[in-house]
Amino acid sequence: MTKDRLQRGLRTTFFGLFTNLFLATGKMLAGIFGNSLALISDAVESLADIFSSLIVWRGIVIASAPADEDHPYGHGKAEPIASAIVATMLLLAAVGIAVKAIQEIPNPHHSPAPFTLVVLVGVIAIKECLFRFVKSEGDAIKNTAVQSDAWHHRSDAITSLAAFIGISIALIGGEGYESSDDVAALFASGIIAYNGWRLLKPALNELMDKSPDPFIISQIREIAEQVDGVEYVEKCFVRKMGYQLYVDMHIEVEGSNTVDDAHRTAHIVKDKIKQSIPIVSDVLIHIEPAVHKKVAKDKTN
Repeated sequence: MTKDRLQRGLRTTFFGLFTNLFLATGKMLAGIFGNSLALISDAVESLADIFSSLIVWRGIVIASAPADEDHPYGHGKAEPIASAIVATMLLLAAVGIAVKAIQEIPNPHHSPAPFTLVVLVGVIAIKECLFRFVKSEGDAIKNTAVQSDAWHHRSDAITSLAAFIGISIALIGGEGYESSDDVAALFASGIIAYNGWRLLKPALNELMDKSPDPFIISQIREIAEQVDGVEYVEKCFVRKMGYQLYVDMHIEVEGSNTVDDAHRTAHIVKDKIKQSIPIVSDVLIHIEPAVHKKVAKDKTN
């Protein structure tokens, strides 16, 4: 699973990187020769996509490294770090585009060239397809960095759509509507900023060891309490490291049990949790003398 996950993540990231390189070049040339700030801003956003893909690539590679003496829990945090950097880049790109658009709106300038619309139609189609592909791969391998990269592609598609609308208004409206291109760039910056914040929040939560879905925690507790010898699960803490989960739990056993008995029970609990929930990488168990009594469940139908 780990090797396949690494290969799929890298393949998806490099595919997006080379696609962005092609699109950024085309949009930049079309924006310069077609006199479109929205298209040039769109090209800059694609260039940021290239840099973000490089960050995601390094994040995936580092996260796949095995645990070592300095990192006993592995290197999984590299994924949310990469995701946070990509999200921050989105926010910075949004600010840069907004500032440039605000500066250009009051200035007189020529309307964009009609051929820029043809370029944008192709860009929107390619970017939306790229978003769907990268998003599906990111979801399949549960990689937050790849998922963030996918939304970077969707943001690019949105900015291209905004540029298309702005240029269309400028061309149809004629004199007096030249700034529509700049207004479109300003609108797109707001959407980019929103997506940046939406991606940054879960990355920060993971870096701060926020608990995962409560359903997973209740599932882990239930598995442990079904083991013979476990009277009660006093505490259960779960944190995410990359795509894997690490569990810390306190279980209560009969105080009259020997150390060997308690140790054996803890190993059974650990093995059952890891077998039932494959994304659990390790379970650290602390034994407590029982102060709660297990309630027998009625197994009759």
